[in-house]
Amino acid sequence: MAKKSKKQQSGTGGTPATVALTAAGTPFTTHAYDHDPASPSYGEEAAEALGVSPDRVFKTLVADVDGNLTVAVVPVAGSLDLKALASAVGGKRAAMADPAAAERTTGYVRGGISPLGQRKRLPTVLDSSARTHETICVSAGRRGLEVELSPADLASLTGALFAPIGRP
Repeated sequence: MAKKSKKQQSGTGGTPATVALTAAGTPFTTHAYDHDPASPSYGEEAAEALGVSPDRVFKTLVADVDGNLTVAVVPVAGSLDLKALASAVGGKRAAMADPAAAERTTGYVRGGISPLGQRKRLPTVLDSSARTHETICVSAGRRGLEVELSPADLASLTGALFAPIGRP
C-alpha cells in the first residue's frame, strides 16, 4: 500500500484534528495510506500500511460511562477494558457508545474518529502504555490518515488522563 508522510500539515484543507494541532503549534507528522473498505480492522490496517508496530498505533473508541460519553485511546494491538475505563473516570459502568451518537458528538465517522479536534470535547483517557513510546499514531480524522505525535502532547491537547485501560 502506498504510504505518504507530511511534516506539520497546515491548517488549510486539513481535518479538524490537524487544524487543532497546527493552531496549538504542536509538532506532528501526518501519514496517509490507501484505506481498504474491506479491511476488518481500521487500526491494524493503519499499522500494517505504515509499517508501525501495532502497540504504537492507538485507536480512538467512544464509550458511555454512566450516561456520559467518554473517549478511550488504546493500542490497536489490544482491546479496551471497560471496567478500567469506568474506574479511571470515577464511574461505575461503561459500555461502548452507540456509533451514531459517537459520530454525531465527535464530528467524525467511525474508523476515522480522532481524539483531537472533536466537535464536543469529551473526557479522554489514554492508555498508560502510550508513555513507553516517544511518539504514537492516532487517527487524524478520516480513514486512511494518521497523525504521529508525542503521548504527552496528545494528553495535553485533549485534557486526557493516563490510566491502564487497555488489555493485550
